[in-house]
Order: sequence, then C-alpha cells, then structure tokens
Amino acid sequence: MLTINGTEIEDTFAEAFPMTAARVVVTAETPGWARTAGQTATGYAASVIGCDAEAGIERELAPAETPDGRPGVSLLFFAFSRDALQKALVNRVGQCILTCATTACYNALPVVPDKSVRVGGNLRFFGDGWQISKLLGGRRFWRVPTMDGEFLCEDVFGTTKGVAGGNFLILGITQAVALAAAEAAVEACRRVPGVIMPFPGGIVRSGSKVGSKYKKLRASTNDAYCPTLRGAVTSALSDGVGAVYEVVIDGLDLAAVEEATRVGVRAGCGPGIVRVSAGNYGGKLGPFHLKLHKLLK
Repeated sequence: MLTINGTEIEDTFAEAFPMTAARVVVTAETPGWARTAGQTATGYAASVIGCDAEAGIERELAPAETPDGRPGVSLLFFAFSRDALQKALVNRVGQCILTCATTACYNALPVVPDKSVRVGGNLRFFGDGWQISKLLGGRRFWRVPTMDGEFLCEDVFGTTKGVAGGNFLILGITQAVALAAAEAAVEACRRVPGVIMPFPGGIVRSGSKVGSKYKKLRASTNDAYCPTLRGAVTSALSDGVGAVYEVVIDGLDLAAVEEATRVGVRAGCGPGIVRVSAGNYGGKLGPFHLKLHKLLK
C-alpha cells in the first residue's frame, strides 16, 4: 500500500481527454483591473458539460512579463473544437475584457496556419468603422475606440491540443478537514505553469458520473462518493469518511497535468485525510491515464 503523510493513495487512475486550448494575456493599468477582467472572462466556465468552455486564471503577470509593460493575467481556455473555442473566446473577450476599464488583450501561443482562431478580427466591428489595424513584428492588432481611450486586441490567437479532465479525490473525516486539504492541494497545483483548476476556487463538491435516471441529463451526482447516500447505494466510501472534494486539472500538455497532480496530491495528504483516489470510466472516456501510484512513487 502506498501512503503519503499517513494518507492512503488508492491504486487507480484519473482519465483525461484532449481539448483545444488557447492562452490569453490581459493587461490593464492596475493589477486589480487586470484581475477583474480575468475573473469575469473565465466565469461560468467550470465544465464543458454545461459551459461553452473550461477556463481559469493561470497566473498573474508582472509588467516585465507582458507585451505592453503593464500588469496582467494569463488565462487558459479549453473547448472540444477550434470552432467552439473561437466562439467562446470572441464572446468572452467581447463581453468581459473589451468592456473592462483600461484593458488590452494579447495572444500568448505560437500562431500556426489553420490552427488559429480570430478574436480581434471579429471584435473590430464594434468600432463601427473607426477601428484601426496595426502590424507590429508580423503580428496584427486592432485598435477599437472606447470611451476611456481604446481597446487593443490581437487579430488572431494560436491554439494547441491541451489535456483536460485530470483529477483526484480527497476523502476526509470531516467537511472542514477535507476542504482544508483540498485548498492546500489547489494552492500547490497553481504553482505549476500551464495548468488551471476550472471549478470555483479550484475545487469540486459536485463530482459527477456519466448519465442519469433522467434521460435528458448527460451527467448526475456521483452517488458512490456522497456520504449522505452511504447505505442506500453501492458506496465507495469507507467508514469514517465524512466529505469528499475533487480537484480537476486542465493543462496545455500532459506533462503539466501530471506535475500538478503529483504536487497537488502530496499537498493534500495528511492528518484526517483517509484516502486519495481519482475518477475514471474504465478507460473509455479519454486516452490519457494518470496513474496515481506511478506518478507518486
């Protein structure tokens, strides 16, 4: 049996799947306004089961790290196709970043022909004919007049094949103990470049299974891990488990998701955490299998 800080690590795997990803850099006059734009643009983007994208703030950026020398944030967006990703980006940048005071928006991935999405090129029409195109270093930008000056947005954004759905489950003796461990796990995951935890605060209380007794639902509560249903269903919970939290990880590549899983699980283990497990569907959902024992030994 593998244990870390007294916590059992179940010999199982998380099952992840490919998605199309983009990295967006948003800058503003102050860190606060950049953060506001990032939080708004990545809202309601927890799961593609019900959202147009999965998204989150990758990290905050110092002025020396941004294209225009202003404070900023790096955002990651994931969708099942390039068309779906473009639609989500245009909507979210248009509604949440264009509208946010003092912001500008830049691409942060290599642009490859036929693997890019047009963002500024679609949003330019908001300028009602007053928009101006600028070509700098082979990159095209659009300057759209706004009431506080202008909104600068890059024309096209690069995409890459990312990995989504990496996960692990923290099983604790009480809700408070499990939540504290999950918070520590997310904090550790956030230090890994190229990943986001798209759910609120990076933590999922409503883990799901595929399908439902109700035909119209694609997913429903993961009853095997619900403490209140112990005894009524075939439970995956041993005696003493009072709460379970899931951490879901999306990344720009498999290595980033693996590293986030590795450091996140280690940070989440400790007193009061009975076991760490992971969610999978027998290998039928996605081609990426993150085996906990292999990653943590």
